[in-house]
Amino acid sequence: MTIGLFLASLLASIGLSLPIAFALLVSAIVLMLHLGLFDSQILAQNLVNGADSYTLLAIPFFLVAGEVMAQGGLSKRIVLLAMSMVGHRKGGLGFVAIFAAIVMASLSGSAVADTAALGSMLLPMMRQAGYPQGRSAGLMAAGGIIAPIIPPSIPLIIIGVAGSISISKLFLAGIVPGLIMGVTLVLMWMFITRKEDLVVAKKATGAERLTALRQSFWAILLPVIIIGGIKTGIFTPTEAGVVAAVYAMLVSTLIYRELDLGGLYQVLVQAARNTAVVMFLVAAASVASWLISIAQLPMMVADLLAPLADSPRLLMLAIMAIVLIVGMVMDLTPTILVLTPILMPIVKIAGIDPVYFGIMFVLNCAIGLITPPVGNVLNVITSVGQLKFEKAVMGVLPFVMAYVVLLLLFVAFPQIITVPLYWLAN
Repeated sequence: MTIGLFLASLLASIGLSLPIAFALLVSAIVLMLHLGLFDSQILAQNLVNGADSYTLLAIPFFLVAGEVMAQGGLSKRIVLLAMSMVGHRKGGLGFVAIFAAIVMASLSGSAVADTAALGSMLLPMMRQAGYPQGRSAGLMAAGGIIAPIIPPSIPLIIIGVAGSISISKLFLAGIVPGLIMGVTLVLMWMFITRKEDLVVAKKATGAERLTALRQSFWAILLPVIIIGGIKTGIFTPTEAGVVAAVYAMLVSTLIYRELDLGGLYQVLVQAARNTAVVMFLVAAASVASWLISIAQLPMMVADLLAPLADSPRLLMLAIMAIVLIVGMVMDLTPTILVLTPILMPIVKIAGIDPVYFGIMFVLNCAIGLITPPVGNVLNVITSVGQLKFEKAVMGVLPFVMAYVVLLLLFVAFPQIITVPLYWLAN
C-alpha cells in the first residue's frame, strides 16, 4: 500500500501539470502524513541538506562550461573539423553530426545543450543538401544523448551522489560505452543512407584539414585535460568542473574572441537559471529519498525482485525494463533521483557492480529522452528544426531500436563496460 500511495501521489501531481520538483515534494508530504511523521521543520531541513553537497558543485560549473562552448565558438569549430574529415563521404553530414556529437559530449555533459547546438548548425545544411528531415532530426537527437554517458556528464554526477557511487569511476566507465554508441549510430546511418541519393560535398584538402584541426585544437584539448586530470588524480570531478568552466571562458574570450563581456554575462545568467532548476529538483528528491528510506520502500521492492537476485543478468534485465518504461514518461534527472535509492539495495544484494549499474541506468534514462510522449531532446530538435513532433519520432525510431539492442548487449555482456573501466582506473 505504501508503494502504491507514493506512486499514486507522484503520478497524480505530474498529471496535474505540477513541475517534477513540486510533485516530488507533494509525494513526500503524502508519505509523511501516511507514516504520521509530518513536521515542516524536518521537511525544510532535508530540503536544504539535499542541495548542500560539495560534489554537486560540479553541476553549475559544467553548465557554465557547456553554455560558454556553445556561445564562444568551441562547438562551431568542432563541427568544421568534422566537416573537413568526413563531410565528403556519402551521407557525410550525418557522419559529421555523429563525430561532432561525440566530441561535444566530452565537453558539455548536457544532451539538451548538445542537441540544440548541433541542430542549429547542421539541420539547415542537411535540409539544403536534400537529406530527409525526419531522419536528420532523429540522428541529431540520437547523437545528443551520448552526452549523458561520456564524461563530463551531469547525470553521472547526480547518480553518483544519489547512489553513493564513485563519480571518478563513473566518468571513466562512460568512455567506452559512449564511443560504442557513436559506432552504433555510424552503422545505422550507413544502413539508412545506403540507397539514398544525397549530395556529396567536395573532399577537403590536406591544408584545409590541417587548418580546421589547428582552429579546433583548443576545443579538443579540453576533454583531454578533464579525463587526464581525473585519471591521474590531479583534480576531483568537482574540481574538473571549475577547470572546464575557466578553460572554456579563457579560450572563448582570449583565443577565439567570440564572447565579449555582455555575452559572458548572458551565459552566466542562463547557467544560473539552469543550475537553480537542477538543484531544486535534487533538493526535492532528497526529501522524497529520505522518506522512501524511512518507509522501507527499497526493502519492499527488494522482496518483489528477490526471486531474481540469484541471477544478476535477469535482475538487470527486469530493472532495465522498469527504467525504460518510467523514462518514457519522466525526465532523466527525476528518474535517477526517484529510482536509484529504491533499486540500489537490491543491486548490492545481487552483487552487481554499482558503477556498471550506474552507467546502465543513465544510458537507459538517456534513451527516454528521445522516446515519446515526453522526449525532452526530441522536443528540442523539433523546435530547432521547425518540424512536427510526429516526424521527429518516426525519424528517431531506428536509432532508438539500435540503442535498445545495445542496451541488451550490455546486459548480456557486462564485461564490455567493466573490463575497460578497471583497466582505465588502474
